[in-house]
Amino acid sequence: MSRARQPPLVTGISPNEGISWTKVTIRGENLGTGPTDLIGLTICGHNCLLTAEWMSASKIVCRVGQAKNDKGDIIVTTKSGGKGTSTVSFKLLKPEKIGILDQSAVWVDEMNYYDMRTDRNKGIPPLSLRPANPLGIEIDKGRFPQKDLESLFPGMSADFTSENFSAAWYLIENHSTTSFDQLKTAVVNLKKQANKKNEGSLAYVKGGLSTFFEAQDALSAIHQKLEADGTEKVEGSMTQKLENVLNRASNTADTLFQEVLGRKDKADSTRNALNVLQRFKFLFNLPLNIERNIQKGDYDVVINDYEKAKSLFGKTEVQVFKKYYAEVETRIEALRELLLDKLLETPSTLHDQKRYIRYLSDLHAPGDPAWQCIGAQHQWILQLMHNCKESYVKEQKGSNPLLHSPMLDLDSDVRPSPIGHLSQTASLKRGSSFQSGRDDASRYKAPQQVVFVEKLTKLVVSQLPNFWKLWISYVNGSLFSETAEKSGQMERSKKNARQRQNDFKKMIQEVMHSLVKLIRGALLPFSLREGESRQYGGWEMKSELSGQWLTHVIQTVRLSSESLTALEIPNDMLQIIQDLILDLRIRCIIVTLQHTAEDIKRLAEKEDWVVDNEGLTSLPSQFEQCIIHSLQSLKTVLDCKPGEASVFQQQKTQEDVCQLSIGIMQVFIDCLEQLSTKPDGDIDTSHLSGDVSSPDLFGSIHEDSSLSSEQRLLIALSNCRYLERHTFLNIAEHFEKHGFQGVDKITQVS
Repeated sequence: MSRARQPPLVTGISPNEGISWTKVTIRGENLGTGPTDLIGLTICGHNCLLTAEWMSASKIVCRVGQAKNDKGDIIVTTKSGGKGTSTVSFKLLKPEKIGILDQSAVWVDEMNYYDMRTDRNKGIPPLSLRPANPLGIEIDKGRFPQKDLESLFPGMSADFTSENFSAAWYLIENHSTTSFDQLKTAVVNLKKQANKKNEGSLAYVKGGLSTFFEAQDALSAIHQKLEADGTEKVEGSMTQKLENVLNRASNTADTLFQEVLGRKDKADSTRNALNVLQRFKFLFNLPLNIERNIQKGDYDVVINDYEKAKSLFGKTEVQVFKKYYAEVETRIEALRELLLDKLLETPSTLHDQKRYIRYLSDLHAPGDPAWQCIGAQHQWILQLMHNCKESYVKEQKGSNPLLHSPMLDLDSDVRPSPIGHLSQTASLKRGSSFQSGRDDASRYKAPQQVVFVEKLTKLVVSQLPNFWKLWISYVNGSLFSETAEKSGQMERSKKNARQRQNDFKKMIQEVMHSLVKLIRGALLPFSLREGESRQYGGWEMKSELSGQWLTHVIQTVRLSSESLTALEIPNDMLQIIQDLILDLRIRCIIVTLQHTAEDIKRLAEKEDWVVDNEGLTSLPSQFEQCIIHSLQSLKTVLDCKPGEASVFQQQKTQEDVCQLSIGIMQVFIDCLEQLSTKPDGDIDTSHLSGDVSSPDLFGSIHEDSSLSSEQRLLIALSNCRYLERHTFLNIAEHFEKHGFQGVDKITQVS
C-alpha cells in the first residue's frame, strides 16, 4: 500500500478579489496527482469543483461561484491527501449595477430589474434606473484604498441606490480632486433633475387634459340626448354599444400584450433551461459517458465520475436531478455485476483479480467480493485436479500406455535419474555385466501414473501460489484503494479475514488432501479407504511401478513440497504431503528389494563356469554388484530431506525390510545350491565361446565345456569361501552404510 501524501496547501490566488464567476488561478503545494485525484474545491464556502481545471500539483484554474461569505479561504480536497488548508483568502465583490441603456460587455439578467409594463418589482427598486453620473460632472476616481473607506464609513455604501448611501464616501471616491466651482455646478444639475421630474409629471397631466375634456364632452352629449329622448330603449342601445366598444378595445389590448409577454416568458424559460443544461451537463451526460467508458474498459474514469456525481447530487431534492442520478445508479449496478462476473471467471491472473476487487470496493459492492473470489479459485483448483485425473485414466483405458505414453528424458532432467544406478552397470571384474531381465527400452517410457503425478504436481504448484498470495493480500488489506481505506472498508475486510481464517485453512487442507489422495490412488491404491477408491482411484494396475519410477515420483513430490513450503504455508497444512513421501519411500524400498531378489534369482542362468587363477567364477562379483547397485539406487530415497522422518522409524518397516534382505541372501544361497547340484545335461555352455570375457583381459581362463559334477561342486565351494570371507562382509558394510537395521540377522543367514 502506497505511503499517504501530505494534505493540500494553498499559498496564492490571482486575482485575490472579484465578482461572481471571476476566473482565478490557485497555486500551492500537493494539489493532487491528477484530475481524478481532485474531489473538492471551495472558495468562500462555495463549491467550485464543476468549473475546476487541474493543471499540475501546484496549479488549479477555476471560476468563483455565488458565495455566501464576502471573504473566505480556498480549501482543496484530494483523494491522496484529504482536506487541505489555505494561507490566503479571496474577497467576493458585489457587481456594479448596470442601467438598461448603458453599454456592457456582460449579460444582464433582465429578471433582476423593474418591469414597468407589469408594475412588478423583481428584486431592485426603480431607483436603480437613475443615470450612472447623477452630478453631471466629470468623475475622477481617487486613489483612496477601499479598506480605509470601509473603516471610515462602517456599514455605509458609496452606491447612491443603496439604503445606506453615504454622500461623503461617494464624493471622496469619485470627486476627491474636483474643484469647488465644479461642485457648485453639480448642485445646479441636481436641482434641474429634480425640477424636470416634477415638471415631467405635471406635463404628462397637462398633455392629457384635451383628451379628458373631449371624453367628458362626449359623455355629456350622450347623457343630454338620453334625457331629451326620454326613452329607455335609446339609453340601453347606446350603453350597450359603448360597452361593446370598450370590451373589444380591452380584448384587443390584452391579446396584443399577452402575446408579447408570452413570448418573453417563453424566451426566459428557454434561456433558463439552456443555462441549467450548460451548468449541469456533467450529470446529464454521465449515463452515456458511463456506457462508453465501460465498453472501452476505462473503469477508473467511471468510478471517479460516479464519486463526483454522488458527492454533488447524491442527496439532491430536484426532481430532474433525481431522475438522472437514478439512471446513473442503474448503470453503476450493471457495472458491479459485470465486474463480479469477471472476478469469478477462471482462469484469471492475480493482477486482474486484485484490480477487479479494488474496482468493486470503490463502487461499494454488496457482500465481500474478495472472499467470493477466493472461494471460486478454491473450487476451480479442485476441479482442475479431478479433471486431470479423469483425463489420464480415460487415456490409459483407451490406449496402450507403452505405445502412447510420453517419453521422459530422465538423463537431461535437473533431478537425479531414478534409474541411473541400474541402467549404467559397470564392467565386472570377471568380464560379465549385470543385465536386468526387463526390457531397457520400455524402462524409459513413462507410465501414465508417473506422467499424471508430474502433471498434477505442476498444476498445484502453478495455481496455489496465486491462491495463497490472494489470501495474504486479503488479510493485510492491500486489495483496496486509498478511498476504501478512508471509508473504513479496509478495516471491515481485515475483520472478516480474521473471522474466516479457519475457513481458508480448511480450503488449503482440502487441496492438500485431494493432491495426496489422487497420488495415492495412482501409486498406492491399497492405502485408500473403501469409499475413496472410486473418487480418487480408477487406474488399471496391470503391473506395479518399478523402484526407478517410484524414486522419480518421490523426487517430484519432494520438489512440489519445497515449492509450497517457500510460500510460508504453515507446516501443519503440509504434513500430509510429508506422510505421503514417507509411504512412497517405504514402498520404493520394498519394491526395489523385491526386484533385486528376482534379478539375483536369474544369476544362475548367467553362470559361465569360467574360473580365474583363484578358482572363482564371476558369480560372487555379480551378486555383490547387484546388491550395491540396488542400495545406491535407494540412496536418494533413504536420505532424509528437511522435515522428513527416517523410513526405519517404524518397527514394522524395519522388520519388513529386514525380511526382504534376508530373502535376497536366501535366494542367492538357493542359487548356489542349484548350480552345485545341477545335472550335467542341463548345463548350457553354448555361450562360452562368444563371451566377451577373453584371456587377454582376465588372465588364465579354462574353457572346459565338459565339467563334471565334482568340478562344479569344487568351483561352488571356492565361490562360497570367497563369499564368506569377502563378499558378505562387503555387503554387510553397505547395508550399515545406508542405515539398514538388523544387519546381523541379514548376514546370519549366510
